[in-house]
Amino acid sequence: MFLAIYEWRARPGKEAQFREAWRRGTQAIVRKYASYGSRLCRTADGRFIGVAEWPDEASWRAAMAEGMAYDDDEARALFVEATLDGGAPILAMPVLEDELRRPG
Repeated sequence: MFLAIYEWRARPGKEAQFREAWRRGTQAIVRKYASYGSRLCRTADGRFIGVAEWPDEASWRAAMAEGMAYDDDEARALFVEATLDGGAPILAMPVLEDELRRPG
């Protein structure tokens, strides 16, 4: 497994739009590139952090080479409109051990 971590700042007042566009974009990336999906978190100072899981580094790099393009043009436009800055991966790394428990 491979993790890629991203950081963004949403435009003030556009946080809900950012979250919806991020969710739709993530679902489209899962469909197109077979990623395992992502988690969206928010720091105390308001930055959004996305932690995406991939089967392997090669799959992530192939998607990055295509610009992580996906087929939901409306979601992409909403995302761009709501985003102030960020989006480049701040960390990308293989998972060595995975002891994360998921309920249910």
